[in-house]
Amino acid sequence: MRNLMFWAVTVAVAGFLFGFDTAVISGADALIQEEWQTSPFFHGAFIMSSALWGTVIGALCAKWPCDRLGRKKTLLIVGALYLISAIGSAFALDPYSFSVFRFLGGLGVGASSIAVPAYISEIAPAKHRGRLVALYQFQLVFGILFAFLSNYLIAGTTTADWRWMLGVEIIPAAIFLILLVKIPESPRWLLLFKADEQGAKKTLNDLGETNADKIIQAIRHEKVATHAHSIWQKNFRWPILLAFLIAFFNQMSGINFIIYFAPRVFNLAGLDTSAALLSSAGIGLVNLLFTMAGIYLIDKVGRKSLMLFGSIGYIVSLLVVTWAFYSNSSGLVVVLAVFAFIASHAIGQGAVIWVFIAEIFPNSVRSAGQAIGCGTHWVFAALITLVMPTALSVFSVHSIFGFFAGMMLLQLLFVIYWMPETKGRSLENIAEDLSVQALDSETVREVKA
Repeated sequence: MRNLMFWAVTVAVAGFLFGFDTAVISGADALIQEEWQTSPFFHGAFIMSSALWGTVIGALCAKWPCDRLGRKKTLLIVGALYLISAIGSAFALDPYSFSVFRFLGGLGVGASSIAVPAYISEIAPAKHRGRLVALYQFQLVFGILFAFLSNYLIAGTTTADWRWMLGVEIIPAAIFLILLVKIPESPRWLLLFKADEQGAKKTLNDLGETNADKIIQAIRHEKVATHAHSIWQKNFRWPILLAFLIAFFNQMSGINFIIYFAPRVFNLAGLDTSAALLSSAGIGLVNLLFTMAGIYLIDKVGRKSLMLFGSIGYIVSLLVVTWAFYSNSSGLVVVLAVFAFIASHAIGQGAVIWVFIAEIFPNSVRSAGQAIGCGTHWVFAALITLVMPTALSVFSVHSIFGFFAGMMLLQLLFVIYWMPETKGRSLENIAEDLSVQALDSETVREVKA
């Protein structure tokens, strides 16, 4: 168990870098635009969303290094990308080089969203898998909190404070690279992609598994039962649709809009710059506390129950923010409603998404399936970040939050009627079940035809 926890926590540090890299730009947002005098479109398209476009490409392309090089080597590449990005962004001389270095960091974020959940899900026993994979999300929100706090503490201390905000990431990125050296390769990858049964068995034994031979047999049986040769087979349509929808709704909640533009939203609600940055740090704290609650509950009440609770919380909190901006209510109402929104996200989508996407695909096409789900997530995250600076100048704030509330009503319907529960089941059992459902549906349609 000690090895399991050490390896899972070590790999999940990528989540800390993910969260820090995502949120730190919010404090530098206005400062960078002021220094380089960029237009709203250029600022949104390059400065703010360049990392997210890198994330899209990183997520879509991570399948190849994950499958061909292995989960561990992919994570080493991720760590190197984070380190290069942090150094380059802090010392960038112009908005173009800054965008390039942020793009490289985005590649690391996208690849980590595939490699980390895949690795942890493949080493974790079913009864602990949810909370162990959710460590990635815990580290992510801890990184967000750390970014907000460091932004608040650094702001106004120097004439180049935004460079210090971004440069802080150099330290955890270097630590992550050093820690990765001590983790082994995923046993499921060793078996399926290298045919290394002895290596897989050794890692399973080191993890404390008492019946490694039975697990190896189950992995082989699942590959045969699911006919897993390509992710685009008919029997994977259902898990692909599930991965697409949960990722789509994650971004249609407006979570990245809040994380990236929190100080700006609070400014629009009437808070001054210092209070806006401090309230943004409050977002990070609420996110961390409710993510801890989600991690505690995910293997107890299940993924679907957390999504139901989170969806209802989304709808209520977003409607309150919509009303507050529409009626010009006090900034405190907006802050409290946004905190409630973050709590709903943390205990629902935040805790569940990476776990769920990593669980619903067979071992041999897991990284390909994750690439579809995570790629969807990051495409919409990038689009929202790209258009929001312009949208804020064209549409009223209450209209934007009202749109997000309507999308969350649709998510609630998806969770109630379509989302399966995966709590407490082996990866092989889940994969076979969802593949069989897809094949049965296809057979029914062929018979009717």
